[in-house]
Amino acid sequence: MVCCPMYTGEARLDGKTAIVTGSNTGIGRCTVLDFVMRGARVIMACRDMGKAEEAAKYIRSETEGVEGAGTVEVVCLNLASLASVRQCVQELLQKLERIHLLVNNAGIMACPQGKTEDGFETQFGVNHLGHFLFTCLLLPRIIRSAPARIVILSSFVHAWGTMNFDDLNLDEAYTPMKAYCQSKLANVLFCKELARRLQDTGVTTYAVHPGVVLTDLQRHWDTSFFTGAKAVFYGLGSLFLKNAEEGAQTTIYCSVDRKLANKTGLYYSIRSRCQAADS
Repeated sequence: MVCCPMYTGEARLDGKTAIVTGSNTGIGRCTVLDFVMRGARVIMACRDMGKAEEAAKYIRSETEGVEGAGTVEVVCLNLASLASVRQCVQELLQKLERIHLLVNNAGIMACPQGKTEDGFETQFGVNHLGHFLFTCLLLPRIIRSAPARIVILSSFVHAWGTMNFDDLNLDEAYTPMKAYCQSKLANVLFCKELARRLQDTGVTTYAVHPGVVLTDLQRHWDTSFFTGAKAVFYGLGSLFLKNAEEGAQTTIYCSVDRKLANKTGLYYSIRSRCQAADS
């Protein structure tokens, strides 16, 4: 496994409330654990409540007895259903007076062609549209909580993406990776436009490429590409790629580092020696 230095900033999140989507596993779970260690109240917004409760139990056990540790809670959020997004937001606004940090971490990759509950191409619907609505509905509370940050996980493949405005569902030209690249480009564009509209509000935005990471994001590869594709990726990846904890470092950096407090709308990636840098 490749070795990647951890982010060592000591910023605290005492008294802060954070929401992390898709955080029952992988990068999201590592991000939640870090935030709780820093003293935050963290809400895990996940589709599978059983797995989310299991992850929350693990995080509580890891932080038990840690001085200044925060707390963790779970709520149900299915980003493939705009009704679920609205219901989750309603629940969050009832229980949270302030929201200081939103991490749009959840995502799916290279799925077989399909549609969300609302008729959108699955990857565009989950990776972008669900998060778009979730963020916009929470925005008044986030602005009221300023200074606050919104971190949006994208990918370096956004550079290969094209926004097919005449066919956003890619009904005429679907491929698993074309849809994924389009959704990741939409994430970056959303981050930049959100930053423009939030100028002078005290809310800053960050688009993040976590690196190529060994998580269950590749779970659809056997269906989308060829039988055994996932095994090949995991086999070779174990030698060269980052694990989930390493993959979470750029998210954590953008979420807490004091030097970034007045920067907004930028794209961050892990570069040489796994050090976070903006571009």
